[in-house]
Amino acid sequence: MDNMSYAVILTLMVPRDSKSYRHLYFTCFLSLYLLILSMNICLVIVIIKEKSLHEPMYIFLSHLCVNGVYGASGFYPKIMSDLILDSYVISSHMCALQICVIYSSLLCEFTILTVMSYDRYVAICKPLDYHSKLTKLTCVKLILFSWIIPNCVSVIAVLLSNLRPFCKNHIDKLYCDNWSVVKLSCVSSFVNNVYGYVVTFILLSCAVIIIVSYVKLISACKASLENRRKFWQTCLPHILSLINFTFAFLFDFMYNRYGSNDIPESLRHFLALELVIVPPFFNPVIYGLNIRAVRQRVFILMSCSKSRLNVSQAPK
Repeated sequence: MDNMSYAVILTLMVPRDSKSYRHLYFTCFLSLYLLILSMNICLVIVIIKEKSLHEPMYIFLSHLCVNGVYGASGFYPKIMSDLILDSYVISSHMCALQICVIYSSLLCEFTILTVMSYDRYVAICKPLDYHSKLTKLTCVKLILFSWIIPNCVSVIAVLLSNLRPFCKNHIDKLYCDNWSVVKLSCVSSFVNNVYGYVVTFILLSCAVIIIVSYVKLISACKASLENRRKFWQTCLPHILSLINFTFAFLFDFMYNRYGSNDIPESLRHFLALELVIVPPFFNPVIYGLNIRAVRQRVFILMSCSKSRLNVSQAPK
């Protein structure tokens, strides 16, 4: 019997003390998932409803929030079902789907942050040209770039890894990731490595755009108090999001390819989960609290919702 392609069902890592604490883990993941959904969706609704927020920066922010919901939905439902059923298995097809969702979401995060850095560069360094450069058509093109390129890259990566024959069936992680699936095969990973370098080049190109944008932004902010105020109000959240995402992504990438088992298991779990937990939670919090226009509209929306709830519950 050919044992190179038998692995239709793959096994995932079982969380430590899952027998004793799986209901506690489930409650924590469910609470996080609901919180991520509510915060991101609330921010998107505020941006859609408020005409004063129909500016490129807020439109890009809404897509960052939509991407957060999309990425979180690729991880939380699966881990919660595993905890409830106490069965940490996944079919190779569902594994491919999870990889595609999570990786396209992570790459979308990076491309959207790149587009946002360009938006801030034009807004602060060339304010008079802002509306002529960032027209509706340009915004649509940038948004399409932010979504289409990452999804195409992810689909190709998943196809390259899943068309290879499997000779193992265990993924040493709580969720599927592309390089873990590549390592399940006994054949050469040369093509996957080459493609990985191509993707890395694309990401580095985005990083260069971001770095150049911020070098020019910092230079422009030195000459103007108003520019400094804009920088701290709108660019600081962007920088924090970018730093958090970049460090988490780099650790995950480096550990998957070159990691050692000498790293404590708890630290590996934390840093791997940080990549799928923190960005969708962190982004709406840091943007919603730091950007005054968004913060005010969120509070107004919450106040109106609370008032309507009180009226509906009042005795007639």
